[in-house]
Amino acid sequence: MLKGKAHRRIRVVLADDHPLVLEGLQAMLRAAADIEVVAAVTDGEDLIPVVAQARPDVVVLDLQMPGLSGWECLRRIREVSPGTRVLILTAFGDGEFIQMAIEQEADGFVLKTEPPQQTLTAIRQVAQGHLVFPQAARRWLRSRAPEGLAALTEREREILALVAQGLRNEQIARRLGLKLSTVKFHLQNIFQKLGVRNRTEAARFYLTARSGRPLDPSP
Repeated sequence: MLKGKAHRRIRVVLADDHPLVLEGLQAMLRAAADIEVVAAVTDGEDLIPVVAQARPDVVVLDLQMPGLSGWECLRRIREVSPGTRVLILTAFGDGEFIQMAIEQEADGFVLKTEPPQQTLTAIRQVAQGHLVFPQAARRWLRSRAPEGLAALTEREREILALVAQGLRNEQIARRLGLKLSTVKFHLQNIFQKLGVRNRTEAARFYLTARSGRPLDPSP
């Protein structure tokens, strides 16, 4: 559940040009007590005014949309509703699409070939402020040479990698056998060295560096 919004459900807008996909997503989400589907659209042009009016917590967005492409929709969503998080749902999982999702600052990337439960989990995770990418994306990212992380110590890089996987401080501490205060100390150093303000920006820095492209330092 969204921090500070535990009293209400996660409000979701669905955007996919295949009606059957939309029907399946809506049926799955209706069964989730903590999620409310406020709208479902099949055209990119229709999506933007819906998002501007509804201001949903999460948009689940297909990349292949008529009217406006998924990438253009993502850009406009950032303009009309900056607080809305965007989860890309696509059948395309190659490196080019993963890299584009990172560069366009999507909050998550889920493949249609994965089990439907994965999409449900990803919606909850991005609503909580986590970056969510599938195992296929992580394998591709690991195959690329990292850039921009040389300023970090080995322990700091280890912690940053876990942050990018969506682990909380308590989980990182247990995973690495560290005190919670030690993890927080390392995170402060990581933020300072990378010039970022929070764990979401740090995770995006890590994923962008792993993608082999330089990071745009602007917010």
